[in-house]
Amino acid sequence: MAAGRFGAARLGRMVAMATYKVNPTAIERAKRLIKARQYVLNSDWGEVQPRADDQNAYLETHSWDEYGEWHLGLTEGAADETKARYAFVYGDLRRLHRTGLIACVYRASEWRHKEIELAAHDLLQLLDRSTA
Repeated sequence: MAAGRFGAARLGRMVAMATYKVNPTAIERAKRLIKARQYVLNSDWGEVQPRADDQNAYLETHSWDEYGEWHLGLTEGAADETKARYAFVYGDLRRLHRTGLIACVYRASEWRHKEIELAAHDLLQLLDRSTA
């Protein structure tokens, strides 16, 4: 499957693909979490990543800015204060997860979102150096 800036080939059709920019406040929050040792090194990301209900509960007691700090990507063109605005979650809304960073690296790499991939990779390396 080939991917480009404007779409991805799926079954011979072009489908729209979102574009993202790096969320600098998320990077800073992730660095603070690493420094404060608020992370999980071994987890099953498929089980612990926040689901829609978890996100809704979080938003009942936190601001959209706080919610955004858990996402390494900002969806270009999406309205502020919507879930669609935020992408590439790296934690469970309490702690950073190493497997969450790995998932961000993998997914960003798969769809050629290079800036997000590199940001997640750099955070993963920082975490690994901090826990070595």
